[in-house]
Amino acid sequence: MTRNMNELHRIVASLKGSGLSVEMMDDGALVQDGESRVALYAEADEQGGVLVRLHLDLDLYVEEDAIAEVLMGMNLMNQGLDYGTLMLDPVEDEDDEEKVAFAVLGRSVLWLPDLDGVELNRLREHLRRFETEVTETVERTLQGSGGLKA
Repeated sequence: MTRNMNELHRIVASLKGSGLSVEMMDDGALVQDGESRVALYAEADEQGGVLVRLHLDLDLYVEEDAIAEVLMGMNLMNQGLDYGTLMLDPVEDEDDEEKVAFAVLGRSVLWLPDLDGVELNRLREHLRRFETEVTETVERTLQGSGGLKA
């Protein structure tokens, strides 16, 4: 088993032990808290410690013709985020290869110097704040002025 998988298994065991619902994927894990599912990936940092990457799929999709407007809105929303950022990820349309669309994702990276109890608690808190902050920001924007159109 590679070092990355050992670290991932330790993180997953800790998150499960704290009461979160976690399931392993091929190269990561899915953490479910309520209706949100955050993908979690762990890898050894070359200079020591562990990099934990978090991806939150917001089930929002943007067509190519709305990109300029959406990017301006995302830039404004990102200015208020402390625990993550919003990004666009290209999505292929199986039915129409000419059509370009993008998924709106929340992403975050956290460096842990080791996987002791203090650092795993810090990861749990970061995970909670990241999911809450990104979800609430997007929901508030969609319910408010309509700044992000999908």
